[in-house]
Amino acid sequence: MVIKINGKLFAEMIIQGAQNLSNHADLVDSLNVYPVPDGDTGTNMNLTMTSGREAIEHNISQHIGELGKTYSKGLLMGARGNSGVILSQLFRGFSKELEAYEEINTRQLAESFKAGVETAYKAIMKPVEGTILTVARDAADAAIHKVEETDDCIELMSYVLEEAEKSLENTPNLLPVLKEVGVVDSGGKGLVLVYEGFLKAMKGETVSSEAPKLDKDSLVNEEHDFHGVINTEDIVYGFCTEVMVRFDKNKRAFDEQIFREDMSEFGDSLLVINDDEIVKVHVHTETPGDVFNYGQQYGELIKLKVENMREQHREVVKKEESSQSNAAISKTETVDTAVITISMGDGISELFKSMGATNIISGGQTMNPSTEDIVKVIEQSQCKRAIILPNNKNIMMASEQAADIADIEAVVIPTKSIPQGIAALFNYDESDTLIDNKSRMIESLEAVTSAAVTYAVRDTTIDGVEIKKDAFMGLIEDKIITSHVDLLETVKGLLSEMIHEDSEIITMIVGEDTSDVVTSQIESWIESAYPEVELDQHHGQQPVYPYLFSVE
Repeated sequence: MVIKINGKLFAEMIIQGAQNLSNHADLVDSLNVYPVPDGDTGTNMNLTMTSGREAIEHNISQHIGELGKTYSKGLLMGARGNSGVILSQLFRGFSKELEAYEEINTRQLAESFKAGVETAYKAIMKPVEGTILTVARDAADAAIHKVEETDDCIELMSYVLEEAEKSLENTPNLLPVLKEVGVVDSGGKGLVLVYEGFLKAMKGETVSSEAPKLDKDSLVNEEHDFHGVINTEDIVYGFCTEVMVRFDKNKRAFDEQIFREDMSEFGDSLLVINDDEIVKVHVHTETPGDVFNYGQQYGELIKLKVENMREQHREVVKKEESSQSNAAISKTETVDTAVITISMGDGISELFKSMGATNIISGGQTMNPSTEDIVKVIEQSQCKRAIILPNNKNIMMASEQAADIADIEAVVIPTKSIPQGIAALFNYDESDTLIDNKSRMIESLEAVTSAAVTYAVRDTTIDGVEIKKDAFMGLIEDKIITSHVDLLETVKGLLSEMIHEDSEIITMIVGEDTSDVVTSQIESWIESAYPEVELDQHHGQQPVYPYLFSVE
């Protein structure tokens, strides 16, 4: 029985909650509703929670109120993506409620959960039910109810976790798109994992840390260190291969030791992570197909990734040779007004620079910058005022937090896409006031319709559009409009929905590794089908999205 929670125990709860989330971050990523290659809820929540954990590990206090302040600040500065920001707000309110206490009982614990929910809901302009917010609220309500029946913090936390799990399972009934795709809310799942870690710590248990952390330094967006390799030809196993398998009870029974031994035959750098539902494998091999075929003996392949490391090595060599010119893009300038834009791709960064952006932060769909990343740029620029363009809906909340934290006046232009960022910068006037620039830049967004082409990472059906894994998809704003195995046909279907009689300009931003042949075919089709519309083309070199479009 635990009657009181002090700072030391709360620190252990945070550490175990962070570890549990880290161990399952890839699983949370896989619950992304849209089958786009940027399902990063687990990654963002993991990096945010890790930032809070690191903050308290360096400053563990017996006083739970003091520890809560440290934890809240760590989460706030490390918050990435909307899911990470919401998580930071939940525990900001939670920690604020703890401030006056050296240790807390069940009632104060329950009231802290409730305060966290109230803070998070206030931070969201239009809260959506069936998300992490709902799971947090239902769990907090359960805590307030249960506190009348027990003075044992373990019993209270057990009930909170039980009700959070029930709420998570109900999210598809509240948010139709979850039911359509057949998943629970990813952010809610992440929160349940944190609460699981809390309970284990209260019971004196430890979440296993033997499995490698699934963060940006391991299996997510892995970057290989090639500096010890003299020549590209020295790479023995050329394909970095990852696969996630969901177990099927009707197939081969999973034995971790046998699985590892068999997988080790395919290559080196083997990592195997598993729980009761899935196994995640990372291996360097010459035969990725053999790895996938072996995995299928145990169940359904739900996530595949193959990278040619020899090609990556060639690119590293190229980048090192041109590092001096690339450094100019990321250099932080000292300015009166900092115009800070988030960019993905060197070509887009150069375009933003040419249009008046003073500071570029690399980021976007697959790696969202944190609140602290943005604040640091503001501080280093020594500016008197700042304008922030997130250019991605998932970076909006971190940008707003950064603007609130900054010591100088800062505003956020709510750009949700790269084309919107271009339109906003086109309307920036260095000689004008911050308020007038903000008003004019926001107004310019109304005239822009943004679209993107990417590929599907799984089979699904959304909004009546049937999507097959690896097929291309066309999205207008965030809505999937069309999907086709042929890239050109996908673009045609997408633009046909965008272009109307009053359309004047199509902006096309071409991504990296895009075929010149396809690009020329798109140009020819636009000229033929829409001769009155002007085509403005840029080489953005962005990853993940072969083409970005806007129509004005």
